[in-house]
Amino acid sequence: MFDMGFLELLIIGVVGLLVLGPERLPKAARTLGLWIGKVKRTVSGMQREISAQLEAEELRQKLNEQQKKLDESVKQVKRDVESLAEPESGGGKDTQQSPASGRDDTGKSAAPSEPPEKRLDDALARARLDPPADEPADAADKDATSR
Repeated sequence: MFDMGFLELLIIGVVGLLVLGPERLPKAARTLGLWIGKVKRTVSGMQREISAQLEAEELRQKLNEQQKKLDESVKQVKRDVESLAEPESGGGKDTQQSPASGRDDTGKSAAPSEPPEKRLDDALARARLDPPADEPADAADKDATSR
């Protein structure tokens, strides 16, 4: 700590013996040792608390970064699903809209003012009900029965 050698310790001991005397020197050395121990424990406790706070802050930053990445991924998936749902609901040849009711032949509203969440829910529901074109219908049935 202070980089003291044997000679310096010997000089401090001789000066302490001359100043305090042989009766009070052991008690003073014991008291000094207790105070030094308390200071060391206090300093090491503070160091542990500071390092724990730094680790917690690093974890918070990593968690925030992962949350941002997850949010971006969810937004990208929403955009992808909505882009897949738009050609189908945009007046394709499959659905025919009756001008009087404002609804297509499936009974769903074809108004472009639907919120994106509603369009996303509709697209996901259609994707769950309709098997993909490149997959045979019996393979979709096998997947549904295995769940």
